[in-house]
Amino acid sequence: MNQDAWGELREELKDTVGGNNYTNWIEPLEFVRLENGVATFFVPTHFMGDWVLRNFGDRILQASASVGFPVTRLRFTVPRVARPAPAARPRPTAQIAISDDLDLPGAPLDARFTFDRFVVGKPNELAHAAARRVAEGGEVTFNPLFLYGGVGLGKTHLMHAIAHELRSRSPELKVVYLSAEQFMYRFIQALRDKQMMDFKQLFRSVDVLMVDDVQFIAGKESTQEEFFHTFNALVDQNKQIIISADRAPGEIKDLEDRIKSRLQSGLVVDLHPTDYELRLGILQQKTEQQRGQHGNIPMANGVLEFLAHRISTNVRVLEGALMRLFAFASLVGKEITLDLTQDCLADILREADRKVTIEEIQRKVSEHYNIRLSDLIGPRRVRNIARPRQVAMWLAKRLTTRSLPEIGRRFGGRDHTTVMHGVRKIEELKAQDSQIAEDLELLRRALEA
Repeated sequence: MNQDAWGELREELKDTVGGNNYTNWIEPLEFVRLENGVATFFVPTHFMGDWVLRNFGDRILQASASVGFPVTRLRFTVPRVARPAPAARPRPTAQIAISDDLDLPGAPLDARFTFDRFVVGKPNELAHAAARRVAEGGEVTFNPLFLYGGVGLGKTHLMHAIAHELRSRSPELKVVYLSAEQFMYRFIQALRDKQMMDFKQLFRSVDVLMVDDVQFIAGKESTQEEFFHTFNALVDQNKQIIISADRAPGEIKDLEDRIKSRLQSGLVVDLHPTDYELRLGILQQKTEQQRGQHGNIPMANGVLEFLAHRISTNVRVLEGALMRLFAFASLVGKEITLDLTQDCLADILREADRKVTIEEIQRKVSEHYNIRLSDLIGPRRVRNIARPRQVAMWLAKRLTTRSLPEIGRRFGGRDHTTVMHGVRKIEELKAQDSQIAEDLELLRRALEA
């Protein structure tokens, strides 16, 4: 078996083990040689080699046989501290020989997510500047850097950009990027396999730890416990930590107070929703990239401005719409006009015009304040119910076109004067109470996303 044969085998495994498993566990394997039926692979860590053996070893052997390769045994080794496999009589069951190197494989980085491809505007300039500062390396000035914001605002892009820059500037650093879900997954496996000492050593030996979507560990007590101790150990060693989430630390429900406090101890930066100018800048940059792929397809004036106005909540949707537009224009051989844009993107534009409903507002508010929907629209007047009800009324007045009497009817048949009083009360509190103001902004974003 040579490298071409390994490529063929990998394609077979992709169908066998599934996309996520393939990306996380098969793709990082590096084929070295096949001798006497023994296939040798480089793996990044002891943990990974052990995991691949126990969970995918038999499937690798079966896939090898199905494509005609005479593999009877698997050998995994870490390249820097490799040791020979023990002598054994070849047989068609997976065996393993691995070394004890403790490099930690992180999640794969997206080559597109670099600083030079990140469009900076007023809503994200502070987050960009903070990310740039951390990516320069050197002395740790704020720890952790905590980036938060809604879907498609650039958190993951900045995380990947930091990792790319750090690895380019200081290749000797152990820079690990992974999602909170992957952190939890590896923690659970280490518990199951009685490898907690390996797990602790792996994560506490890094120079820069980057954890994306940390809200995922909320409510998972054991994972939070280990994350907290890992966090403390790295901070004590003056190692840089970079975290992202979809909301501020204090707003993550079921996250332990001590973790919230730790996350708030560094620099917390909000990526605000994009404005028109930023969306237009993103479209202009992406248009140049698309022309590099599809040729210099002519585009009528006003198309990018139209898209920047109409698709306002999610940059990923905006970029996807532009990609589809160029692909379509390239296939049909036409200029990108406003008419073609509206025909090609009809479904996306309809979704962008989707109106927020009172029912959605009531559901989101109930979830946010952890109260029952029946209480929110029911007759109870206790403070912990009445205030969220007034918040929901305020949002209904601001985000829908419904009249005050209609809003009142949707809240248990209340009079329009009750709605008017609730809206006025929230307006007053919004200017005086920062918590109410934050709640309103968070709920507005969630409903408009």
